[in-house]
Amino acid sequence: MFVSESMSTNLITIKSDTRISEARELMRKHHIRHLPVTDKGDVLAGIVTDRDLRDAMPSSLLSGEEYQEALNKIMGFTVGDIMTENPFTISPFFTIQDALILIQEKRVGAFPVVDENGKLKGLLSIRDLLGAFTNVMGIGEPGTLLCILVKEKTGQMKKIVDAITEEKISLGSVLVARTWDKDQRAVFPYLLTNNVIIIKEKLQNLGFTLIDPMKWYLDQLPKKEE
Repeated sequence: MFVSESMSTNLITIKSDTRISEARELMRKHHIRHLPVTDKGDVLAGIVTDRDLRDAMPSSLLSGEEYQEALNKIMGFTVGDIMTENPFTISPFFTIQDALILIQEKRVGAFPVVDENGKLKGLLSIRDLLGAFTNVMGIGEPGTLLCILVKEKTGQMKKIVDAITEEKISLGSVLVARTWDKDQRAVFPYLLTNNVIIIKEKLQNLGFTLIDPMKWYLDQLPKKEE
């Protein structure tokens, strides 16, 4: 799936000479956390985030009168004074997987999406990524997530999928994760049904170990040294 299929395109943008007070009001009014800053021709010039605005605010240690005086002064500045210039951007043809890796690496909440000429085409946020993966994994539909521990050997996945499909149960998705045991994997099939008693028994009779998905997650957290 490409970024162009999941990014937000109905964007609110501002110019670098927009006052900070106006930018803050736009974020409040539209419940957004990112405002792309564009030049002529919708070319991206920078981005302002809610964090940029918070960082620009006067210290809460100031007295009421001093605080208000400082706030009034700050509100008169423009977003060009606080925006991130030349932010990291991605192409509409990046995959969702590429974007997920980059958003973790760069530690940002959203990427402006631009074409080869630097023209703003959209914005991809963490919320957009979550929506994309919800769609890809099929977890937007009612169902049940199982966690199956399997040995690292050929044919295990086929056994699991065959067992599920033989019961005429539809699969929303299947994910595989590593565990602390290098010879073991955790398989997470999302079944589009809430009636999973029979398939659980069947998988256990085939020799698989089933555990609660949340227990698996907690078990994978780094252990604290005593």
